[in-house]
Amino acid sequence: METNIMGTFNLIESARCYWMTAPGEYREGCETCRFHHISTDEVYGTLGETGYFAETTPYAPNSPYSASKAGSDFIVRAYHHTYGMNVTTSNCSNNYGPKQHSEKLIPTIIRKCLAGEAIPVYGNGQNVRDWLYVLDHCKAIDLICHQGKSGETCKVEGHGERNNVQVVKTVCELLDKNRSRKKENCRPDCFCC
Repeated sequence: METNIMGTFNLIESARCYWMTAPGEYREGCETCRFHHISTDEVYGTLGETGYFAETTPYAPNSPYSASKAGSDFIVRAYHHTYGMNVTTSNCSNNYGPKQHSEKLIPTIIRKCLAGEAIPVYGNGQNVRDWLYVLDHCKAIDLICHQGKSGETCKVEGHGERNNVQVVKTVCELLDKNRSRKKENCRPDCFCC
């Protein structure tokens, strides 16, 4: 809540104070400044077995995290409508790729799998997420920042729908091809074996 709601508010309010003198009026040299807000597709709720979210999908956050991200999206939207601030928002899928934080799903799978430890999976592992390679996300952000329309929200997706058990099994299979692990060391609750 502190980071997603208050953090976003503090950033956009600082940008407004620095860039603008009044609603709709930018300081000299700041006329092309744009505030881009990166959000998540989790604000739209839960994906089903098929299909994707769209920019027109109604908000339906199902966790405190996604509710706080929805709140931050609304703050950015309000600054556009209230102050005429040049803003864009992207709602992206789960990212994966280089330099991902070690607590995230795929790095955790790799670490636990190589150690022969049980892989923690939220709930029954059947919740579906779309997966997006991080460098593709970076390209989309650049495109939105340079060509997006002020006030626009863009959905950025990878067209890689998988449930968490599928992700775990795929990563473990790829690791097995490149590095053998002792499956007999895996616990019965390990999804990868």
